[in-house]
Amino acid sequence: MMGEPSYADAVSAHYTAGDLGDTILVSLRAAGLDPDALQVEALAPLDQFHTGGADATRALIRRAGLQPGMRVLDVGGGLGGPARLIAHEAGCTVTVLDLSEESCRVGAWLTARVGLADRVAFRCGSALAIPFADGAFDMVWTQHAALNIAEKERLYREIHRVLRPGGRLAMQEMMAGTVGPLHFPVPWAGDASISFLQPAAEIRALLADVGFREVEWVDEREAVLSGMQVPVPGEPPRGPRPFAALVLGPRLPEMQRNAARNLREDRLTPVQAVFERLGVATNRPHPS
Repeated sequence: MMGEPSYADAVSAHYTAGDLGDTILVSLRAAGLDPDALQVEALAPLDQFHTGGADATRALIRRAGLQPGMRVLDVGGGLGGPARLIAHEAGCTVTVLDLSEESCRVGAWLTARVGLADRVAFRCGSALAIPFADGAFDMVWTQHAALNIAEKERLYREIHRVLRPGGRLAMQEMMAGTVGPLHFPVPWAGDASISFLQPAAEIRALLADVGFREVEWVDEREAVLSGMQVPVPGEPPRGPRPFAALVLGPRLPEMQRNAARNLREDRLTPVQAVFERLGVATNRPHPS
């Protein structure tokens, strides 16, 4: 088995707060939520780490064609916000795979609090060596995970492997825009050492090489820009603090402003896409 890339620990550390469970408890109570009587709907505005929040997750659920009883693997699923929505609203069984032990531990705790421990499980592990058997899942789901992974071909071959023939990959990701480099920090990386974006055309070609058929590809740059709420420097946050703010800390507003700037300047392209797994992966390596 190939070893983990040298940057894996840095990626895990980026999403680790150290005392996240206690911090979330305090934050929930401050927001007027009872940690002993949580509901998925109440958590959804807080536990989605990706652009567009719960609305984007629901849009991808519709695009993906999720059905009750499907087996779903959420690659890089963090604290499990999307997984809980998928289980609750689409009736699927979901396994979250994430590099961060803290995210898995706290995510499992939150999931038990909303009564979904029988439908959402957590596994600490690598997307580059997915610890499940061939064809184990009907759907692989990923939101803003591939942008922290340099080895895209290895990632998508692993996803292809664990999908049954005809299974689907549903993804919400950031692609490289026509202008570079990015302005850092951004929510997924403090600097370029753990940020790995590629142009959309390269990713689409790679997925075809690996053995996927494109079902839908939606460029969401204009929609994301029109709906973005960018923090104003010096202005205190309003309302309950999303868990991303608890994980990423005081630099999150700067990260969000840089993300918006990168989008405006065409350094980023956000997409939602759905692909179907064909029967056999090709052996032809994708050009680097």
